[in-house]
Amino acid sequence: MYRKEVVPAMMKRFKYSSVMQVPRLDKISVNSGVGLATQDAKLVESTARDIEAITGQKVVVTRSKKSISNFKLREGMPIGCRVTLRQARMYEFLDRFVSVAVPRIRDFRGLSDKSFDGRGNYTIGIKEHTVFPEIDIDKIARVFGMDVTIVTTAKTDEEAYELLKALGFPFVKRQEVLTAQEA
Repeated sequence: MYRKEVVPAMMKRFKYSSVMQVPRLDKISVNSGVGLATQDAKLVESTARDIEAITGQKVVVTRSKKSISNFKLREGMPIGCRVTLRQARMYEFLDRFVSVAVPRIRDFRGLSDKSFDGRGNYTIGIKEHTVFPEIDIDKIARVFGMDVTIVTTAKTDEEAYELLKALGFPFVKRQEVLTAQEA
């Protein structure tokens, strides 16, 4: 789909001279912090197991870099999980994310188009991991959120927006508000 539909549309829209100038997906990073892990270490294991089921790839357990006494945190304690998807797993996850998981988000009205970082990368925060069909709701320890960052080779946010829109991302349709002079 990317080569047959997205590349020709992007070349026409931005007037690229070469196919290699067309932005493409570089990687997808899925990240979840487990703040309650300071009290219960088993929460990190259950979070890691759920993220592995969602992404189909082994997670890396992140550990704290310093001790912070106010948070009851010691250096080296497990406090989160992350996974980086590339190539075929990345596209497979993206397809499942856009076509299955995003429509299952509660009160969903479209993804915000303001979550670009200025360099063509897009980050989405998901409040409940139960939107993914791989998760059995009866067997989860607790509901957690995660960040999904889509890293592209686009130079600007406009190029990245058009790339993700062509890949099927359901962005919010903005309607301009009429001013008093126009009405």
